[in-house]
Amino acid sequence: MKILVSGGCGFIGSNFVKQTLAEHPGDEIVNLDLLTYAGNPDNLAEVETDFADRYRLVRGDVCAMQTVLPLMGEAEVVVHFAAESHVDRSIKDAATFVRTNVLGTQVMLEAARQSWGDDASRRFVYVSTDEVYGALPLDDPRSFAEDWPLDPRSPYSASKAGADLLAQAFYHTHGLPVIVTRSCNNYGPNQFPEKLIPLMILNAVSGRELPIYGDGLYVRDWIHVEDVCRATDFVLRQGETGQVYNLGTGAQRANLDVIHQLIALVADRLGRDASEIGRLIRHVADRPGHDRRYAIDNSKLLSLGFEPRWNFEEGLRHTVDWYLDNPVWCERATSASYQEYYRRMYENR
Repeated sequence: MKILVSGGCGFIGSNFVKQTLAEHPGDEIVNLDLLTYAGNPDNLAEVETDFADRYRLVRGDVCAMQTVLPLMGEAEVVVHFAAESHVDRSIKDAATFVRTNVLGTQVMLEAARQSWGDDASRRFVYVSTDEVYGALPLDDPRSFAEDWPLDPRSPYSASKAGADLLAQAFYHTHGLPVIVTRSCNNYGPNQFPEKLIPLMILNAVSGRELPIYGDGLYVRDWIHVEDVCRATDFVLRQGETGQVYNLGTGAQRANLDVIHQLIALVADRLGRDASEIGRLIRHVADRPGHDRRYAIDNSKLLSLGFEPRWNFEEGLRHTVDWYLDNPVWCERATSASYQEYYRRMYENR
């Protein structure tokens, strides 16, 4: 297949590009990425050489129809990862999220509609998030199923919900062959260190404080990025258009528990005292509107034959090892602009 991937230099996108090219020798990928702060070309450095005949990077904006339309005409399949994705940044600047996540998705959908006509063999996979469902109380035994009403609580999740509904509207109104995925929290190699797991790993290694919002008992459902990419590929090739698929594993963990697991892994790997690292934990002022708990019901995807490969404990150790084994990537990712962002986010909390 000829696949157009948007945001392919980001965390999930880059893992998807590498995995697809390695596992599907007949596939070709064009990667459209604006290369903003989290779009890191280092994530695909080996792809540029190992798959030069089947991979091409186009630096461009998903909001620019003049850029998107000719690329869409060449594509048989689209996987739309490109998005602003960090809740904290959306609280500071919602406008950027509305532009990229909503307008950018509208442009991608419209370009597909104009380019593909009524060709039902095409596929447009919109990558959404479980955060569009809202939040659950800690004592609520339920999980989010695909028919759960959308109730986003942050500017980030509201922008993703808007794009999610736009994608479904293009299916119902125009017959565009859209599939929507809603994933729980991702972790794994190449994740930008503003997110919880890489932030805590790098701070623990460097002896920097480990800032955690509020009481730290916010619960998230976790899935390794390789399983997300495998699930995305699965629904791309075997899913039904017009359908929504939850991507999750049921690995619900409180943030504080995840941090203690990371501390133990870093201490074991570096031969350090875990209790000494643990003293770096610092509870800081909570995030406004912080969702208490997410939980994904993935039974629909499992019923089709998909199975995750990574359990959380093995995946977390693999992730710690990757960050410790890639110091050059970490140094580049935590450049001066990242340090300034970190100071703004945490120093006065």
